[in-house]
Amino acid sequence: MNKPPLHSYQFKPNQIVLQHSNLPIHSKLRNCPYFCLVILQVRVIAVVLRSEAAAYRCHLCCEGHNISTSLHISEGHVNIHRDHFDFQYGTADIMCPVPSGCKTPSDVTVTSAAEGTEGFYNVTVLNSKTLVLVHITFQLVQSMEMLQLLGVSRVVIYKTSCDADTQRLLDYYTDKGEVIPWSMSKHLNVSKSWRPEKDPGDLHYYGQIPALNDCVYRYMYQSRYVAMHDVDELILPQWNDLMPLLEQKYGADKCYMFENYIFPPTFKLPPPVSETHHYLQDKENPTWQGISGVNILDHLYHEPNTRVVRDNFKIIVNPRAVIETSVHGLLNSYESCVRTNKLTRLWRNNRDKMNTAD
Repeated sequence: MNKPPLHSYQFKPNQIVLQHSNLPIHSKLRNCPYFCLVILQVRVIAVVLRSEAAAYRCHLCCEGHNISTSLHISEGHVNIHRDHFDFQYGTADIMCPVPSGCKTPSDVTVTSAAEGTEGFYNVTVLNSKTLVLVHITFQLVQSMEMLQLLGVSRVVIYKTSCDADTQRLLDYYTDKGEVIPWSMSKHLNVSKSWRPEKDPGDLHYYGQIPALNDCVYRYMYQSRYVAMHDVDELILPQWNDLMPLLEQKYGADKCYMFENYIFPPTFKLPPPVSETHHYLQDKENPTWQGISGVNILDHLYHEPNTRVVRDNFKIIVNPRAVIETSVHGLLNSYESCVRTNKLTRLWRNNRDKMNTAD
């Protein structure tokens, strides 16, 4: 595959520009001979556009007893070599200062520090249970439209297989999201269930967990937050209001846990009187006749949550804080998850009623 010309690359905020390991450490002496201050720096040799006044951030992984965190972020200072022979691009040194207490940085990543949001998403949603898309056309339409209303930047779907109607729907929404073919079933006998005794196989539920981890790392430097929930789940309220509220209460760039509220599809009551007119019109002339799937927004009453268990939650997380993730939370991370209590609601509509609806 032919690579695009060099000048076509446009670095976005927080996009990785360069990565190095096994780093050479340079020292610089200042104010000598009367007073010598040794400044340790990592020199990253780069090729840069000379006409661009770019800013860079250095992310150094350090091991030492006198620093509070193993990841140190600082401003990178660029020096373009004077021998460029009037070409647009030239050789440059990006100097990354080594913090006090960092004996030997093991790795460094240089990213663009430019302001702006082009190509950078505020929130990316992974529909984590849409590996097999059969007979859920209605739910998928409602989910995509609701997520747009809630202010989601991008939706990602990992697809193992789907029916013809759903494929047409995915084609329609492709410009608003991304469909990633997930061909795990070509290599392993994947289970259709979450337990081998329910459906024997080599790997849990179509390879759902590797898909979750793939999404986190795929969008780690393209999205501020990644949300992982099912196609029949919605996190309320509107996300442009929700995220600042969570950041103010719990701190920014963390992992936020949302408790499930089950809206059973077997339990349904008429909506409030103010909505009855439109509701009756839709019931008499439903425009979705012949479309497969359950109308998830037709069920307005949820079960009381009588107990709190691990799988009653889904998360929105800063992907750069994640090491390993799973279906209902993080297995290994740089930040612990915080439970959001009554601030928000995770609307889930995917099983029969078990308790008295409230």
